[in-house]
Amino acid sequence: MRSSKTRRAKREFTVVFQPIEDDWILASVPELPGAITQGKTMKEAREMIKDAVELLLESYRENAEKDAPGSAIWETITIEVPVA
Repeated sequence: MRSSKTRRAKREFTVVFQPIEDDWILASVPELPGAITQGKTMKEAREMIKDAVELLLESYRENAEKDAPGSAIWETITIEVPVA
């Protein structure tokens, strides 16, 4: 089982903003299926997508921890990916 201490790491994601009907702005993160939201202004869309990404990643982590066997070994890896 993993330590109950929550570790934090900064990650960068590319967000795509698109104008949609009724002057709303759609925000999505192509690398994270399901990370999609909207806002009435760019500021609101930015805030909403940050919240959506945080909740989605938290959900991924909780499900991984719940589904992993007790004998699982957890490690952190570092990778580099090209930035567009």
